[in-house]
Amino acid sequence: MIDFALPPRCPLCGVTVETDNRFCLSCWRQLDFLAKPWCVACGLPFPFDGPDNSLCGKCLAEPPMHDGVRAVVRYDDQSSLIAMRLKYGTRLGLARLIAEHLQKFVGECSDKAIIVPVPLHRSRLWRRGFNQSVLIGRELARCTGIRMDCNAIIRLKATPPLRGMSGKERRRTVDAAFALHSDARMTVAGKSVLLVDDVYTSGSTSNACARLLKRAGAEQVLVFCWARVISNFEND
Repeated sequence: MIDFALPPRCPLCGVTVETDNRFCLSCWRQLDFLAKPWCVACGLPFPFDGPDNSLCGKCLAEPPMHDGVRAVVRYDDQSSLIAMRLKYGTRLGLARLIAEHLQKFVGECSDKAIIVPVPLHRSRLWRRGFNQSVLIGRELARCTGIRMDCNAIIRLKATPPLRGMSGKERRRTVDAAFALHSDARMTVAGKSVLLVDDVYTSGSTSNACARLLKRAGAEQVLVFCWARVISNFEND
């Protein structure tokens, strides 16, 4: 009766689908799902096959602090709706949808894995009422049985929008925004860390968090996210 009154609907277009957290065929076809071959460091898709350890030009010139980005889809007008509806539309059930898609990457992690969500500053947390990365991480923990630690990284300052900043300005801004919790080393040392966020944009935030996690003794840091921004420059 519940399914009859409130049938499962596609999270993008709203048409009725067979079960919760499923896209209709039309919306599924419009999503650009990311898959190998890609840059082993940042997850940038390659237009050609190559060795599994291939790096893009940017990562060759300046290797990131993390050990790879595992994004489900390319960030575009369609996929961004999922992130926006979770973050600003309080469609909290979308965190489970994202986590279910992220499960396929868990096999790349060691047996000693832990989930660490990217933290929000308290001012944004108060305004929004939740951290979307924590919601995704919690659902991923429920699906996989991997423990989550929400306190390994602390956000000290709210950062302004990074768009328009140079790479050096971005690093300076985000590096000062995060710190390690006093117990972080006990939590992450020797472990494979799944750093969870909703969207990977420039990599500045992920690098800042990964740098701290490596300092605390993390053996590996993989960035898990719903969507990855791919600029025209990167495509070239």
